[in-house]
Amino acid sequence: MKKTIIAAALLLSAVCYGQKTEGLDPLIQNVYGREYTLLNGYWNYFADPLETGYYNYRRKPDPNGFFLDKKVDNVTTWKEYDFDLSPVMGIPGDWNTQDEKLFHYEGMVWFRQKFHATKDDSAKQYLYFAASNYLTRVFLNGKYVGTHEGGYTPFNFDVTDKLADGENTLILAVDNKRLPERIPTIICDWFNYGGITRDVLLVKVPQDFIRTYKVGLKQGTDDIVSAEVRLNSKEAGKEVRLSIPELKIELTGTTDSEGVAKFEKKAKISLWCPESPKLYAVSISAGSDSIDDEIGFRTVETRGTEILLNGKPIFLRGISIHEEAAFRSGRIAKVEEDRILLNWAKELGCNYVRLAHYPHNEQMVREAEKMGLLVWSEIPVYWTILWDREDVYANALNQLDEMIERDINRCNIVIWSIANETPHGDARDRFLSSLAKYAREKDPSRLISMAMERNDKSAEILSVRDNMSEYVDIISVNQYVGWYDGTNEKIDRVSWEIDYDKPVMISEFGGDALFGKHGTETDIWTEEYQADLYRKTIRMIEERMSPHISGMSPWVLKDFRSARRLLPQTQDGFNRKGLVSDRGERKQAFYILQDFYKKKSHETE
Repeated sequence: MKKTIIAAALLLSAVCYGQKTEGLDPLIQNVYGREYTLLNGYWNYFADPLETGYYNYRRKPDPNGFFLDKKVDNVTTWKEYDFDLSPVMGIPGDWNTQDEKLFHYEGMVWFRQKFHATKDDSAKQYLYFAASNYLTRVFLNGKYVGTHEGGYTPFNFDVTDKLADGENTLILAVDNKRLPERIPTIICDWFNYGGITRDVLLVKVPQDFIRTYKVGLKQGTDDIVSAEVRLNSKEAGKEVRLSIPELKIELTGTTDSEGVAKFEKKAKISLWCPESPKLYAVSISAGSDSIDDEIGFRTVETRGTEILLNGKPIFLRGISIHEEAAFRSGRIAKVEEDRILLNWAKELGCNYVRLAHYPHNEQMVREAEKMGLLVWSEIPVYWTILWDREDVYANALNQLDEMIERDINRCNIVIWSIANETPHGDARDRFLSSLAKYAREKDPSRLISMAMERNDKSAEILSVRDNMSEYVDIISVNQYVGWYDGTNEKIDRVSWEIDYDKPVMISEFGGDALFGKHGTETDIWTEEYQADLYRKTIRMIEERMSPHISGMSPWVLKDFRSARRLLPQTQDGFNRKGLVSDRGERKQAFYILQDFYKKKSHETE
């Protein structure tokens, strides 16, 4: 039913606006637990700002495009491109920081990689892309494979019948142009890194294989393991086995007419939590296919103004993070770069991270799970998008579905976020409420939220009032008193009136400071001003927002690139709200928040 909804929305967008996402196969989960070949490495590339390689001079798709990679001598027969003579770029990676000529480039770039494969009649083979920003057209051996829209979620194509036995040529046309109808839209406050930014894999599975699975606790219990396993074919009577040796679970079931097998078993479970991030080895098999994973079990719910983890109130001590590498300030390309940021969050005293404003890479989520960090995961429905267009909704829905599908077994994700700082209005409410309902139907085991804007009752009586409050479990608000709203002295004068019997989180607060720039507490852009803002905001939260406040994720862990931030000698193309500079230096405010989180952690021990 859920896939049917998405398919219908995509079909409507194709009819009304022209197809943008096509040829995709349902997502395969846990590809890193499969048999695969990494196609990463150095790929040939060149920029094509006029999209000459895709369209002819009449702006029609050209059947003789660059994807054919024709071989000519350019003496008796000519062509005006040549992958063999083109430079190479490291994949995964963004083109902006690997080629200075492309630092601010937005448009089409062509990529080529050659690889060897072996045809196998007993197997299916899929090209899997962990992410590519933004519109990606895929060609294999001169044949069109499909298109994906969206820069931060995975997608895959069945290429079993397109693979050659031996050498294969994979060509991608990747386009990162910002357009009003895209998600995110034409303006956003982070850097538009273009390219094949995450892993590329050739995944091999049996003809009949386990496509997806969901293993967790049965809703409303803390001692019953519930599992749902979906095969790639809708065929009843197929045997499926589930094994969790440490819990003494060994179960066998059969699929229904949808190709789904379901399991339940009572067990004595050590629940996952930040203090004890327990994971269990889980094995699932069906026919000749098997998959292994490490899965934790936990419950999360709300009760009045409290968030309950495993039935106990928890204060989410968080920080917001962008998927930008420390020190070199490019898109994260390897797990070691994930660990640096997560270790900084742990040093800060966090038990939670808000991965903003888009789904981060799969390794980031898995590493956070091992380290005991809860996660808020978000799709980039950000600021002002075209709420009335069906294709825009279809795009958002697809990104939401891909985010949930990839990470549904990661127990540390406790919040699916559907938007950030969106303007109020009927069209927006219809759009976002539909996303919220879909997320809740697809995964009722997690909480739904979104980062809202303040809607104050007066200049000094602050509030958040939003029609979407009906559809979310947590009221999350971005508030910038002391930066975008007055100076720090105002923080001590404001009060809050919150009208919801739901948990409230401060999803963002903060102010810019250039590391090493010093002055008084009233001098903006200085470390002292930022530190004072944190002191005053923490006092405001403790004194004037209790008992509603159940967590916070200040903005932001590390300074990050943003083309909106233009002030010379201070911003220089960076948002400077980080508690850590882009070179890894801790600012004074880092230690203010660290002390507060140490105090909060002692309160709950």
